[in-house]
Amino acid sequence: MPMNRAHRKLCSSEEWAQTTKDHILPWALEDVNLGEDVLEIGPGYGANLRVLVERVPRLTAAEIDRDTVRLLEGQWGDRARILHADGAELPLPDASFDSVVCFTMLHHVPTAAHQDRIFAEAHRVLRPGGTFAGSDSQPSVRFRVLHFRDTMNTVDPAGLPTRLENAGLTDVAVDLHPASGGLRFRCRRGL
Repeated sequence: MPMNRAHRKLCSSEEWAQTTKDHILPWALEDVNLGEDVLEIGPGYGANLRVLVERVPRLTAAEIDRDTVRLLEGQWGDRARILHADGAELPLPDASFDSVVCFTMLHHVPTAAHQDRIFAEAHRVLRPGGTFAGSDSQPSVRFRVLHFRDTMNTVDPAGLPTRLENAGLTDVAVDLHPASGGLRFRCRRGL
């Protein structure tokens, strides 16, 4: 996982899990119908996953880091399907999910081209009419300090709509949070 020790400690903490539950997911998923079959790309230590398993009937999580996959399987394997997979190369059939989500992970993807492959894979595995939604952080001094010697490739909110549309997604909306400055996005796979 491309994170330094302080960053790993924060992201695996109960404080982060509570922040995710109380602030990040309610804003990122406001007015989003997840449906019954949901894929989370890049669950990390599972802060989002622990909320999602309570909200949806069937949850799959694709995590790139093998050690983290083992951790997630131990904690959530009885309630979610956990895959060791890169979100840019999902071992999943076409049109198999009602929604695909990712939260505060895109900035850990090393290149824009790799992020674009994740967007294309989200489109591929979505059912027609399905939703791709998520959120990510934006740069600040504190954010840069936390990411010292980490992979940090933030998404430009102004360019994100075009990138999502280039992946085949429609009805794209990108918003910035008024207080935190984080971004959220939602879009759909056409019918």
